[in-house]
Amino acid sequence: MIPREILTMILLILLIVCAISVNLIKDLLQAVITFMAYSSIMAVIWLLMESPDLGITEAAVGAGVSGILFLMTLKKIGAEDRKDTADERESRENPGSGEDPV
Repeated sequence: MIPREILTMILLILLIVCAISVNLIKDLLQAVITFMAYSSIMAVIWLLMESPDLGITEAAVGAGVSGILFLMTLKKIGAEDRKDTADERESRENPGSGEDPV
């Protein structure tokens, strides 16, 4: 086998592993990072298939823009979760403080 074919086989195996693991991972941050790895591997595969326009697009959109949007969404969700937890903790510590006397 040619070294290029061996590299392609290894990348295809890694691509399948990433595709399966992104669905099985419970932690969302790890899933996003695995998705970005999937897109990066796919970009390299496109380049090996002599299609640089698709490779650059996959790297920019798949690993770049989508990954950043997912990470920003996780950050926002995490901030909302922390806010909700703090509100719940405050309401437990001060029952009735949020109610207006009638």
